[in-house]
Amino acid sequence: MPPDKPIFLNVDAMKILQVMNNLVSNAIKFTQDNGYITVSVEEEEAHVLLTVADNGIGIPANVQPYLFDRFTVARRAGLRGEKTTGLGMSIIKTIVELHNEEITFESEEGVGTSSYIKIPKE
Repeated sequence: MPPDKPIFLNVDAMKILQVMNNLVSNAIKFTQDNGYITVSVEEEEAHVLLTVADNGIGIPANVQPYLFDRFTVARRAGLRGEKTTGLGMSIIKTIVELHNEEITFESEEGVGTSSYIKIPKE
């Protein structure tokens, strides 16, 4: 959902677009055809919160601690056979941290995944 008014941030727009593209792509890969994916932007006091949420298959609890590792053990083919290198979430985390931002997620198998990026206001 879009914010009520424009929000201006000092970020590398192409890199943040790459992050959002990867998160939405992952949501598409792991959400059934009749599922939902939402992208939202919320302005909070000290930061802006970007959220990508889905009701897909979720991430198994035993691999969640390794999600941001390079060539992660959490990698798996998408629901439609999409291949993966296991690098996407590692790249996302690197880009986010280079912007002094924070990325977190919540996930439950069979329920879905929500990814959160906090961008500090400057």
